[in-house]
Order: sequence, then structure tokens, then C-alpha cells
Amino acid sequence: MSPADPVRVPSEVDGSADDAPERHLRDLIDPSTDTVVLVPGLDGTAELFYRQAPLLASSFNVVAFPLPDKRQATMHDLIDDLVVLITEVSNDPVILCGESFGGALSMSLALQRPDLVEGLVIVNSFPYLDNRIELAIAPRVIKLVPWAAMPFIRRFTEFRLHSAHVLDEDLREFRTRMRGIQRDGYIRRLEIIADYDIRDRLGELSMPVLFLAGTDDRLVPSARWARYMGDRVPGAEVVLLDGYGHCCLINHDLDLGTLVGQWWTG
Repeated sequence: MSPADPVRVPSEVDGSADDAPERHLRDLIDPSTDTVVLVPGLDGTAELFYRQAPLLASSFNVVAFPLPDKRQATMHDLIDDLVVLITEVSNDPVILCGESFGGALSMSLALQRPDLVEGLVIVNSFPYLDNRIELAIAPRVIKLVPWAAMPFIRRFTEFRLHSAHVLDEDLREFRTRMRGIQRDGYIRRLEIIADYDIRDRLGELSMPVLFLAGTDDRLVPSARWARYMGDRVPGAEVVLLDGYGHCCLINHDLDLGTLVGQWWTG
């Protein structure tokens, strides 16, 4: 397999039959190249990495981790699933690249299993969210809405997700890929972040960390949180993405491959 071909895997690795030969995804990975595992946001699909995965794949092995659609999942369950994936794709620690909720999950795993993480790239994420009342109400409201109506409802909230960098073609692709969001997992992830708080543990992150945050993020105050986390994580680097919004990874003019590559080799 060449580094230009990202590996996409399911969130749960199924056991094989007893008489089947044992195979691991790490057999498809170039062992001489560092591996980046892409961890998605609330959507959970990993579909929104479609622009960035090929750019990263020019320098890294790239694996996407769609989040499971589990109604009763906890943050610990998601960490366990991600641990399974990491051990399947690499014999060595990996670089976790988490966007929004995926950043929260990535940092949580790094705190629990630092032996599996050689670096963190955290995009438009947070150690805690202030709007606790809104977070508590949101899952209850969504449960009352027919899931088929959600694509239409999202049209009215898109202004919070995007910035002037987004093109019409980006929006069309975004809307198409967002149709794959699964109801139970999405609602459960909203419930998880309502209780999420790692502010007191940021100093325990001992691996290299790159915080990326759009200055025009209208969904999460990610620039504020990036500076906050950068001040508390030893040796962390903070890069503010001028004029970019929350869903910046779909933008045609953002190159995560260059940002991560320069940070990792520098």
C-alpha cells in the first residue's frame, strides 16, 4: 500500500472465524511511516476528512475512525474502541488528529493511554464547554424531531459552522456527506460532552500537541480554548487559522497535510 491511499476502517473490528487466518490492518501500513488516525466530530462519520486525508497521506499513513452508533456508549467505551483500532493499525504509537468532539475523545485517550499516542493534533476543540444548559437541552429536543427532517433543520444552523472560506461546492459536499449521520450515536455524543471536563488534567498531556483553531468559529470558542489549552499543555503549539470556521477541514484552501507535516518534522 502506498502512503497516498488512506485506510478507512469501521469503528468496531469484528472478530474473525476460528478457522480464518489472522490478519491485521497494520499489515497494510508502511511501518517506516508515522500513522495518523483521524477522529471525527459530533457527526461521527469521518466523511468530513475527505479533503484532508489525501493531503496528509502524502507524508503519513492515514486511517479514518468512524464513531460507533451506540445509544448507551460512554466516553470510556469510545476510548476502548479507539484503542482497538490503534492496536489493529500500528505496532507503534500513532498521531491522533481529532476535530471538535474528536479532539475531546483524542485527548481523553491520550490521558488514559499515553503509551499509544506519539502526538496530538486537536482541531477546533475544547477541554470543557460553558453552555451547560444548552448542552443539556439539545439532546432532548433532537429526540423529538423526526430524524429525516434534520438535513432541513441543519440548513438554518449552517452559519455557525462555516466561514467566508467555504465555497458552494464545499457546502454541497458537506450536505451530502452529513446525510450519513446516525441518530443514536449523534444524540449520545451530545450527552457525553455535556459532562466532559478535562481542564484540570491538561498538564498531564506529555506528548507533542498541536492546537489548531479557526478565528471565525461561531459554534465553539475554539480560538479561546486553543490558547487556554496551549498555556497548560507543556510544549504545546497553537496555530490560529485566520478567518476559518468550525468546519474548516472541508475548505478548499486549508492544507492540513502541510500544517501537520511542518509541525511534526520541525
